[in-house]
Amino acid sequence: MGPAAPQRTQLGTVRGTALPPALRMHRLLLLSSLWLLAAPPASSIFQRPTGSPAPPHLQYLLEPLHTTVHTQRGATATLPCVLRALPRNYRVKWSKLEPANYRESIILITNGLYHKNYGPLSPRVRLRHSHRYDASLTITDVALEDEGRYRCQLVNGLEDESVSLTLHLEGVVFPYQPSNGRYKFNYHEAKRACEQQDSRLATYQQLYKAWTEGLDWCNAGWILDGTVHYPIINSREPCGGRLLLPGVRTYGARDKQKDRFDAFCFTSALQGQVYFIRAHLNFKEAGQACRNHGAAIAKVGQLYSAWKFSQLDRCDGGWLADGSVRYPITTPRERCGGLPDPGVRSFGFPSKELRTYGTYCFVGK
Repeated sequence: MGPAAPQRTQLGTVRGTALPPALRMHRLLLLSSLWLLAAPPASSIFQRPTGSPAPPHLQYLLEPLHTTVHTQRGATATLPCVLRALPRNYRVKWSKLEPANYRESIILITNGLYHKNYGPLSPRVRLRHSHRYDASLTITDVALEDEGRYRCQLVNGLEDESVSLTLHLEGVVFPYQPSNGRYKFNYHEAKRACEQQDSRLATYQQLYKAWTEGLDWCNAGWILDGTVHYPIINSREPCGGRLLLPGVRTYGARDKQKDRFDAFCFTSALQGQVYFIRAHLNFKEAGQACRNHGAAIAKVGQLYSAWKFSQLDRCDGGWLADGSVRYPITTPRERCGGLPDPGVRSFGFPSKELRTYGTYCFVGK
């Protein structure tokens, strides 16, 4: 009878037979590889992308298909909020998040049968209510200050839940400084200056979008949340140096009373028309010429809006309401400033009495 077959014991040896060291190592590597293939993936290797946690499951509210609603000034916009079921004794509360003062302002509260409006939006908001599950909010005559984040909250005791939506206005951001030079505005003066020019202080999102579309400006300016930034496309020595990458550079939050910068203003579509009167007029005569046509001398924001939305293109400098002289170019050409990109060009703030130009007028609808 021949010898009994060898019996396997621990890894790397066979009873009665010692394996050479090289073969033992080969077998260890092989079995380790098979174990890795068979083992379930470890959480430390296969992780979910980091970031905001997934929103909690909604029991009563339907998740909106699109969380951003695009609109323009003067339009009617609807923010969707639809219930999948009607709990007992519920309320729906609409509110707006205000970045300038970090508050949440209530707009409307409804119990499905009755509703009450609150705040400055009150005259322009209503429930769409196309069916009994529909709690969508409709805003009429959309204004510049309506842009931002809104929340539709179902209030139902311990089972409160909400969806967030963003109202986005199509528009244009422009830098603004007064006639006495740069860095003259504190925050409140910058806010007022933008409003006087048919615009408002831009949000960071609006400034960032403008930078992605080509806004390149070396002077820092206030934005709506009280921080100060400047957008740079072409890095250069006077604007932080050549070594810094392009981007929206920031000074962070500043003292709203003491610190002084320029402003970044935002405006949207016009409810009216900007047109040019060719003449040789001083500033006072320019205002009168517009009034003779039943119009008013145009504001800076109105000229930017006409350039952006109506493709206004003129090679003629004209007076504006703030005493500046500007002209809008949509098709760049050599004899109109020679710059390669479209934009609103500026002659600054000439003498209102001694210099003469045409004028840009605005007439509302």
